[in-house]
Amino acid sequence: MIPNKLSIKAGLTSPLMPLWVLPALLPLGRSAELCTALCLIGSIMLLVREPRALGEHAGAKLFLALMAAYIGAALFSAFDAVAPGKAWGTVAAVLRYLPIGIYACFAMRRPSRLFTLFRATAVVIAVWVLDAWVQAATGWSLGGHAQAERVSGIFGADNLKLGPTLAVLSPFLLWAARERWGWRGLLVAALAMLGPILLAGSRAAWLCYGVVVLAFAWVECGGWRRFLPACLAIAVVAGAGAGIAWEVSTPFHARMERTLEVFQGHGANVDEALTGRLSIWRASLHMAAAHPVNGVGVRSFRYAYPSYAPANDHFVTDESCGAGEGACHAHQLLLEILTETGALGLVLWFAATCVAIRHWWTRPPAARARAFPVTVALSAMLFPINTHLAFYSAWWGLLFAWLLALWCAALFADIPDTADKAVA
Repeated sequence: MIPNKLSIKAGLTSPLMPLWVLPALLPLGRSAELCTALCLIGSIMLLVREPRALGEHAGAKLFLALMAAYIGAALFSAFDAVAPGKAWGTVAAVLRYLPIGIYACFAMRRPSRLFTLFRATAVVIAVWVLDAWVQAATGWSLGGHAQAERVSGIFGADNLKLGPTLAVLSPFLLWAARERWGWRGLLVAALAMLGPILLAGSRAAWLCYGVVVLAFAWVECGGWRRFLPACLAIAVVAGAGAGIAWEVSTPFHARMERTLEVFQGHGANVDEALTGRLSIWRASLHMAAAHPVNGVGVRSFRYAYPSYAPANDHFVTDESCGAGEGACHAHQLLLEILTETGALGLVLWFAATCVAIRHWWTRPPAARARAFPVTVALSAMLFPINTHLAFYSAWWGLLFAWLLALWCAALFADIPDTADKAVA
């Protein structure tokens, strides 16, 4: 059995510091990689002190199993990748995610530490939301002046990730508000986040946030009898919020008009409404058909794209997309896996999903309740009927690995807090 004191200290001053630093640094680009560096140092010190620790923690083993599928899909795709340098570089890069899960599982073996991290993340998200509201009202935020088309908040006008990131991490703020102020706090927090997510202009974020809100509503209602009226109320509130944004926000108005073009029925209008996604998805299907086993190679999508797209394709001819290159990624999770890692990668991801669901299902209710905010965040992030950022990209992949690490840690944070006194 691993000594209890090992789960408290991993050689750093604050056991949770490497874990809460990631959400705080997300708006600052690659500086969020500081999280991986700190977790690597902590994990090395942990394993030096207790070499057998890794094999005796079920959460750490689960994380490594899930990451084996994630990394394995990338590895198999790299052998005959269209862009070998990019593919092998990505395989090497994703290995840096492993210390995050190892460190998280030992740093948060006690529920109190887990909840401390949840609350710290909620504070970070609350600051982003407040900053976004200030930008919506004044045009300025901590990230600078707003972009002409969207509220960009603390991320800045040249980094339009506010909407997707807020939507994915919203469960932490909603959970903290619910824990502190009950259902009224949950309602206020949900409404406070609605405005910035709508004005951020990411339609994928709108759908993602809808998944989050419905998950919290289901748990709050406790059954279909109360859930169905709650869904109606949510639809009315969301519609009212969109209506207000339509009237007061010119960028949101333009974004919605572009979205509504999808109902005109013409292929060109649909593609325009989807910001070229239809063209990308067509090329993705051709790409997957030509490389069915292990894909074109992880992160090699843009280099293979011109060979499977029409000669006049916007992403090939537009200089802003890169001379001689195409769309950066498939903009859809399943298509990204299928095109870049092939059927083999899709099987590995599916197997990992089954393993994750099985572990979640077999854990006691208290463990599932602990993991609820992260479960909802991951479910929204991975919701397949949506468009997505690239899961093998440096930034979104890091956030995905961080959430996965917290989820595995939460399911197995099973040492009572009273054990601290016994150790002392």
